[in-house]
Order: sequence, then C-alpha cells, then structure tokens
Amino acid sequence: MLQLFRSFFKSKFGIGITLAFLVVIAIAFASSDVANNALNGGIAGGDRVAVVGSERIDAAELKTGMTNALDQMRQEQPTLTMPVFIAQGGINQVLDRILQRSALSVYARTHGMRAGSRLIDSEISQIPAFRGASGNFDENAYRALLSQRGLTDAEVRQDLANGLLARQLITPISFAPVMPESAGRRYASLLRERRQGLIAALPSAAYAPQGNPSDAQLQAFYRTANSRFIRPERRVIRFATFGEEAIGTRPPPTEAQIAQRFQRDSAQYTAIENRRLTQLVAPTQDAAKAILTEVGTGKSLDVVAREKGLATTTIGPITQAALTTSASAAVAQAAFAAPQGTMVQPTRGGLGWYILRVDAIEKQPARTLAQVRGDITAALTEEQRRQALADLTAGIEDRFDKGSSLADVAKSLKVDITSTKPATADGRIYAAQGEVVPPVLGRVIETAFDMREGEPQLAELVPGKTFIVYDVTNITPSAAAPLAEIRSDVVDAWRRDAGNKAAKLAADRVIGRLQQGSTLAAALAAEHKTVPAPQPVSINREELAGMQQVPPTLALMFSMARGTVKKLEGPNEGGWFIIQLNQIEPGKVEAGDPLIATTMRQLGTVTGQEYVEQFVGAVQHEIGVERNETAIKAVSDQLTGQGN
Repeated sequence: MLQLFRSFFKSKFGIGITLAFLVVIAIAFASSDVANNALNGGIAGGDRVAVVGSERIDAAELKTGMTNALDQMRQEQPTLTMPVFIAQGGINQVLDRILQRSALSVYARTHGMRAGSRLIDSEISQIPAFRGASGNFDENAYRALLSQRGLTDAEVRQDLANGLLARQLITPISFAPVMPESAGRRYASLLRERRQGLIAALPSAAYAPQGNPSDAQLQAFYRTANSRFIRPERRVIRFATFGEEAIGTRPPPTEAQIAQRFQRDSAQYTAIENRRLTQLVAPTQDAAKAILTEVGTGKSLDVVAREKGLATTTIGPITQAALTTSASAAVAQAAFAAPQGTMVQPTRGGLGWYILRVDAIEKQPARTLAQVRGDITAALTEEQRRQALADLTAGIEDRFDKGSSLADVAKSLKVDITSTKPATADGRIYAAQGEVVPPVLGRVIETAFDMREGEPQLAELVPGKTFIVYDVTNITPSAAAPLAEIRSDVVDAWRRDAGNKAAKLAADRVIGRLQQGSTLAAALAAEHKTVPAPQPVSINREELAGMQQVPPTLALMFSMARGTVKKLEGPNEGGWFIIQLNQIEPGKVEAGDPLIATTMRQLGTVTGQEYVEQFVGAVQHEIGVERNETAIKAVSDQLTGQGN
C-alpha cells in the first residue's frame, strides 16, 4: 500500500521505482555468481569500465555480471537474448549493482570492517550448489564447480566477503523505523481521499498515416528501431533414443553365479522368527508389577496404561536381534521365550521396566537354493541388465569424447536420427504457430542451447531404462531480421510510430484548447478524428491500492493538482492519454481506525527502504564513482557481436 504513496508523491507519472535490488545488496552475491559462467572475449581483462574509490571494475567483471543476470532472467523468459537484454537497459542495471556493491565494500574496509575467513567458510557451506548427496558441504563438489565455471577459490571468497560487508552495513539501516501515529493518521486519511475527473484517449491508429513510407523513410526508421525486430536464437536439434533393446539378448545367469549369490546372502535364507508385541514401559519395577497385577484381574493392558497416564505401543514384526538393539538383551530374550498370547514378566531395559504381551509369532523356515533360485535368477538378470546399460552408455560417452559423431553412435545402436525444425530455447518451433519440439526433448532443451555445434551428448530420460543421444546443427544467432524479410512488419511499426508522434501533437492541441476554456469533449471533437469519448473517473486511494496493477493514468491523476490537465503516453506506442482532474475530496479517518496501524507499519517498511537508498547514494558520493563510457560501450558491442 505504501508503495503507492511513494509512487504518487515521488514519480512524475505516479509509477513507483522498485528498490528491491537495494535490499539484495544486504546478502552475499556470490551464491548466484559462482553458479554461472564468465565470458571470455576480445576486451582485455584489465580494461576498466569504472573506478570505485581506488578499486577498478574490469570489463571481465561486467561481462560476468551480464551473463549471470541474463541466465537468471531466462528462468522467466527462456528466449531472451543478450542483444535484447542490453537494448532494454540491462547493462546499466547490472553495472549499477556492481558499483553499489563495490562502493559498500570499499566504504566498509575504509572504516575498519572485516569479513573473517571462518565467516566466509560458513557462507560457502550454506550455498546449495556446493552440497553433496548427503546435503552437507562437499569439498569435491565445490572444487569441481569452480573449475567448471572458470573461477578460483580466491575470487569466490572475495565476492562473498564483499557481500558480507554489505550485509553488515545495510542490515542495521534497513530495520523498519517506528513512525509516529500522527504520520500514520495523515497517510491513512490520504487513502480515503477521492478524486474525480476525466480521461480521454488519442489512439495512434487514429493519427497513423494511411500511405506507405518511402524507401528512405523506412530505411531510416529501421536503423533507429532495429532492436524491436531481433529474432531469438534458433537451433536444429538432432536426436535418437534407445533403451534396453540396444544391449540385445543377454545370457541368463550361470549356475555358478546363482550359487555364489545364494552363499553371499545366506543370512536372509536361514530360519527367521519375527514377533508382534504390545509394549508398555513403566518407570520402576514396583510400578510394572502393579500394572501386571491389575492386568491379572481381567483388565486389558491398554486400559490399565491409560488409567495411569501411560500408553502402549505396538511393535513388529521384529526379530530378537532388533529388539535387543532397541530395548536390551534381557528384554529380547524374555519376549522370545514366552508363548503367543502371554504376558512377559517386567524386565529392565534401556527406557525403564518393560511389560510385553506376545500378540503373534511369525516363523519363516530356512529356504534352500532350489526354493529361492527363481528370485535370485530374476535379481541377477536385472542387475546384469542395468550393468550392461551402464557399460553401453559409458562407452558412448567415451566415443563422444574421442570425436565420434551422432551418426556414428546412432548407426552402432541401430536407431534412427530425428531432426527438429529450427527451434527456440523455450521449446517452440520458430515461426510455426503452436508447434513445439517433441516432448522427449523437454529434459534436454536447456542443455541443447548451451552446446556447441558438432559436440553430441548423452542424457538419461527414464533412470536406468531410456536414454537419448543428441546434438545441435544450423545454429542461427539472435539478431535483427533483415529488412527485406520483415518489410511489412517494419512498415506497420513505422506507421504506429508516426501515429504515436502525431497523437502526441494532438494531445498538446487538445490541452491548449482546454486552457482556453473549452470542455474536453469539445476539444476532442475539434480534432475531427474518430476517438473514444472522455471517460469519467471517481476513485479513492484505498480502491486504487486494492488493484492488482494500478493503471498509469490513475496513478498520474493522484499526483496532479486540482484543476490541472496532463498528458501521458500509452504502452507500446498505442497513443496518448489526457487526464483532467476536476475535484479532490479529502479523506477522513477516525481515531482508532485499524487503517492507521496498518499504515504505520507499512510506512516504517518503506522508510527503511528509503534509508537504504539514501545511504547507498551517500556512500557512492563519498567513495567516488567514475564510469568509463567508452569501455562500457566496448563491452556492450562485444556482447551483442558488434565488436567482432
């Protein structure tokens, strides 16, 4: 709710600026950085893109940050490419984050703050990527991942240290302050404030030129707007699947193998006695005897236990050895000596004095080799099948490592290779409405877009049963489509752009007429265009706060003075809006209104974020931040392929 307040009072158009990234500064950044690759390229690692105090920010660090950010955004937008990300301002966002982090680190060290090696060790141990199968930190996994990502232990530790220093600085500042009730009441009353006015739309389509542009006009427009026409990267994926049929018919286990397995597992084929027991543990021997006496009068063990505030438990089937481990040897011996249906005399065990009732005795006689031959044969057959598949897949990976092609391996497996049409990273077939890659590629599509051409790989589809071998060909990098191929699309975009510019001029004319005393309806009619009639609006801030997404026009209305008129550009060059605010009705809040307390809490949170923003800005000002725009441009060019 208070984010709305910040939007209304700080933003020109009533659209709040998200400060979440400032809070992120308070945590260790390396946990995401170490899980992504660094880029290598033509810009030397020593070229600085910025200087923070006396600390240099190299081009390599900016490229790594860009790669990390793109990988994270691809979790939501799989087809997002680096050129599009940069066109959307990504490089400035990433560099700003790096500069903020570096400034905080320099400031902290300047003022004597440190992040010790043990604290860094603790952070490393908590990063999920460095945990083994047991869930604990695995040194081998740590070293392997660093080697895979081209990072050193020193780099990771330095990055974690910077994050820890940032956390030490930011955490105390970001604690939400307690706002006074007078402030809470004031802001709460604003939520009840109602505004009335009119909103009119001037669509681009109403002002778009009807004719086609000249070749020169179209070329000029395409040069300035080609980032709108970037196509995603496309790849053709070739693949083949195989399963246990690839290992052919396997010979059955031999008599010697069956006998050896029987000998190895002889313990499970000996005679076994299991018992099902009802157990009650008493604190003393006297208490146990008293319970047993009451049971002897005809009461059930469960009833006696409840009357004394105790509870029985059911155990089994359990062996004598297992009961020895859980209770004691004496308890187990007594339990397995008693007949079925009888009570066992109180016996001392690990938790106290045990009273046991033998509910059932289950005896499994010893089994001979002849009796278990079928089970052993089936188990050995399955093991040998799995081993044969493991040997086969290991051999395939070895052949790929030595340069064998997908076609070579598919031929030896006697399987056919299937090729997709050019596909994008989200699994869709490019330029084919609704068509997607085969479902079998769902588990490997992400890897396929990280592979190099001509380097086949193997993956498991169904554990231990089905596998896939695949490679990629015909890689078409992400780039702006040639004008000749998308001429009609560019003409539409040119027409929309021209219409949007004309609609802006029309909005200025309408506002001019309003300032001369015209009504909004009359001012629109004077345009002699088919545009929607003005729409009346009456809404308060509380209703606005309840919206999932606040329309920019309404947000702007709540930042205007009464009796004023403003224009606002619509999304996607769709035209312009004219907002006329006619009336403001002040809101009223009575003492004790729950809205006051809610407002105070949220004001505190927002104020804490403001403190962080101001502090980070002050730190950067004190430390000194200098950007090298030439080097930044060089990084941008290389990442988009323009520097090649």
